[in-house]
Amino acid sequence: MRIGVTGGMGSGKTTVCRTLEAIGVPVFYADDEVKKMYESDAEVRAQLIETFGEAVYNGGALNRKRLAEMVFGNDAALAALNAIAHPAVEKRFAAWSAQQSAPCVAQEAALMFESGAHRQLDKIVTVNAPEELRIRRVTQRDGCTRSEALRRMARQLSDAERAARADFCIVNDDATPLLPQILEISKKIENLIAIHGKVRKMD
Repeated sequence: MRIGVTGGMGSGKTTVCRTLEAIGVPVFYADDEVKKMYESDAEVRAQLIETFGEAVYNGGALNRKRLAEMVFGNDAALAALNAIAHPAVEKRFAAWSAQQSAPCVAQEAALMFESGAHRQLDKIVTVNAPEELRIRRVTQRDGCTRSEALRRMARQLSDAERAARADFCIVNDDATPLLPQILEISKKIENLIAIHGKVRKMD
């Protein structure tokens, strides 16, 4: 079974994924793969240069600041970037999944619903956290201002929207223990695998 783990910036989805790995669930970190793919995938590099120009790379390295400036606030440019990145990541995830022997694997991605990646997954887990806590985590992690964090968060679905579309929700508010929530979801997924063998993909 393939499950997705998503959540807004600062929700702590990576912490949830590290815990999943600790209990034996292999995790594919889609956002990290995108960053590596921009540097290592010749086809993706060629598409980026064709779409955004030579300036998108400095020698062999992606000019991330330049690319961010080009897509920020430009819906058409962002859609073009996503059209390059998301299919390539889906292909990598499919190949990675085929190599795993565990009965369940997970994919972590921030823009799970926005990108359409949820369509190739069986179940989705979303990680929610209070907005002020998320802002504090993001500003401390990225060294950005509160207004910058809010602007970036506004480009993502709200916690309520993700929760309405997900199969499971984990609360990561620094007060509610994470492990019992993760183990409960893991048990439910194990039961689904045992009962049905194979779960039909989400629409």
